[in-house]
Formats: sequence, C-alpha cells, structure tokens
Amino acid sequence: MPHNFSVYATGRTGRIPLKVGFLPTAIPKRPRVYTFPVIPPPETKPAKRRIGVVTTSRADYCHLYWPLRELAAHPDVELGVFILGAHLSPEFGLTAAEIERNGFPIQARIECLLSSDSDTGMAKTIGMAILGLADALTQWRPDLLLLIADRYEMLAPASVALALRIPMAHIEGGEISQGAIDDQVRNALTKMAHIHFTSTPSARRRVIAMGEEPWRVHRAGAPSLDHLTRSQLLGRAALEDRLRFKFAPPTALVAFHPVTILRDTTQEADAFFSALAQAPGQLVFVYPNADAGSYALIERTRALAEARRDTHLFVNLDAVTYWSLLGQVDAMVGNSSSGIMEAASFALPTVNVGIRQQGRERAPNIIDAPAETESVLAALRRALDPAFRESLRGMANPYGNGTAAQTIAHVLATVPLDGLLVKQPMPLPEDAGTGGPAV
Repeated sequence: MPHNFSVYATGRTGRIPLKVGFLPTAIPKRPRVYTFPVIPPPETKPAKRRIGVVTTSRADYCHLYWPLRELAAHPDVELGVFILGAHLSPEFGLTAAEIERNGFPIQARIECLLSSDSDTGMAKTIGMAILGLADALTQWRPDLLLLIADRYEMLAPASVALALRIPMAHIEGGEISQGAIDDQVRNALTKMAHIHFTSTPSARRRVIAMGEEPWRVHRAGAPSLDHLTRSQLLGRAALEDRLRFKFAPPTALVAFHPVTILRDTTQEADAFFSALAQAPGQLVFVYPNADAGSYALIERTRALAEARRDTHLFVNLDAVTYWSLLGQVDAMVGNSSSGIMEAASFALPTVNVGIRQQGRERAPNIIDAPAETESVLAALRRALDPAFRESLRGMANPYGNGTAAQTIAHVLATVPLDGLLVKQPMPLPEDAGTGGPAV
C-alpha cells in the first residue's frame, strides 16, 4: 500500500496509510512551537565609491601621482587605474612599469598607440583606445571617471564614458595653448565633464564662461606641484649618480614637442636645433610626446647628441628625477607646458620657443622667443644671465602651491552623484549685450 510522508517541525517522520477514495480524517498534533530572541541583521556598510583614473603617458602620470595616492588611501574609495597609449610602448620607455612599482590597482591595460609618425596614426589611436576602453569600462564600471589635461588620447575615455553614462571629472581645464590641438581637446573634455579642477583662478572663470555651473568648478591648483611639497627630491650628487653625468654650468634642460596645430608639425624644428647646436654648456634632452612628428624630432635629437659634446638624451625620467633636475639646471628651453607650469616653482629661467604655448598664463621666469635661430640664442643668453635669475627671486607660481591632490580627492569622494549627469544651462545674455547680429 502506498504511503505519503509528512515532516513536522519536530523533525519526526510518520507514515499515514492511504485508502483509495478516502482522505485521512485524523488531524496530526500541532507541532511544538519554540520561541527565540529576534536578532536584527547586521548593519551593512555603504559600498565604496568606485573612481577610475585614466593615464596615457609619463607626462600626465607625473600630474596624477599624488591624487592617485590620496584616492588609494581614502577609506570610502575603491580606486581603479586604466593605462593606455605611450605607457605601453617600448619606444617611449614602457612607463606602465612605474605605475606597477608604485602599487596602484590597474584595472586595464589598453594597447592602442600605433607605431606611426602621422596625424592619421593619431586618429587611429583614438579609435583603438575607444574599442578597448568600451569593454574595460563596462567590466569595471566606475561611479566617477577622472581625466586630465589635453592629450588627444583622452578623447577616447571621454567618449566611452559619455555613452556609458559615467560622470567625468577633469583636471586642468580652462587653460590655453593655441599652438596645439590640445587646446580643442581640453575644451571638448571640459564640456563633456561634470566636475572640474582648474589650476588658476582665471582658468576657473574661463570654464564657468563656457557654461559650466560654478558649483561644479573647483580651483585646486596644478597637481604636479604637489611633488614640490610632498616628494623627497634628490640632491645634486644623488641626481648625478642616477643620471650618470656631472653637472657643469651652464646646463639647460630641453623639452621640445611637435606643434600639432601646424600641417607640418616639425616646422619650427630647423631653427630650434640650429640654435641648440650653437648653445653653450650642457644640454639635457627628454623625449617628445607621442604626437605626429615625434619620431622626426627624436632623430634630430640623436643626430645633435652625436655631433655635439655634453648632450644627453633620456627617453623617460620619473617624476622625482625630473623635478630634481628642474632644481639643478641653470635654464630650460623648448615648448613644453612644464617650462611654464612647473619651472616657475624653482624660479627657473625658461625660454619658450614658438607658438605651441601661445596664450598660456605665465610667470616672470618665461622668456618668449619666436622659432628663429638668433632669437632663441638671444633668449637663452638672457636666461643664463645671473642678473635675470636674481630678478626672479621670491616670485610666485600662478599654478598653485602644492596642495591640489587633497582638494581633488576630497571632492571626488564626497560630491553627490544623484543628478550629476544633468547639467543646467546657463542663462543667455541679453540680446543687446551679445555684440553679434540678431537672428
């Protein structure tokens, strides 16, 4: 005869015989009931805020190092670093290894930099980066994505984050460099971002004038300057050991990049290298950025180093070595933003050549020279004049005082995320004040 099985709360099992056509009439005894004290579920801590940071080269990593340190140490932040571009290129020193040594959590390595010396290669690099970042940012989707400055590769993470509705924060918007496509890249990133960290008060006003709500725009200063107050810089002897040469005055640091706004991005190079061939003392070169024309500039630099005594070329210098070098050389020459933003902290005379940094806010240590051989030589002579160096004593750097990282990390960790994606339009000026034709 078939049986069914009934399990009561006591855990005992009993057999109830079944008869065809009949249901059992006996009602089993009510199971014994036990009462226990109610224990509330443990309180759950709010999830950490995921903050992603994108770095493309040694140049922006120097600026991002201390913000990354602050974010990594913040108890309410889960940090993820996305590295791409020149960081993963053997030709530019494989600087991803430095990020690994520093111990930052790397979420993805996006190989996208084409071994090319053309603007077409730059455009394709953006496309390759978009493809890789689309998967990487989908897999590890941050609550906020931090971008910096004006490198063309930064258009890739900004485009992907826009499509994925990831709020963006941007460092160093509102600045000007009319001689490079960086100017347009920087402004595009500003309009795509939702939180802004500017280096100077005038840059903050410029970002607001572009239509960004004032509460979104924070004047933090340039984060690269935090190295001056927080990093242990090398003394002269230790720096000489690391670089493997002895300083002999005058020594000039050289940083010269392609002028990407020009159709021929190396158009200013002839006059520049002609001047350096005649310059006195030691020259210490650092590699140019990975832009169209960079390979041609590298070849020009190598040729000069072979023909000229006391000429040294470095593919990459880590941030501490580079900052230590700024403190030991007698002048800087080239067209790098570093000569304007960082050199001012050392009151270092800097010859700014050509149009690349045209329009950028600058301190009294800058001597502007057109890309003409004699003009560059004359400016370098003035920079090496002890009287000019003495005139800079006590000057201030308009780009900050070395406290940017703390401001950046605090805002990123605490800014409310609800509604951050929706920007409110700024009111239009009255028609009479526009100065333009009526439409």
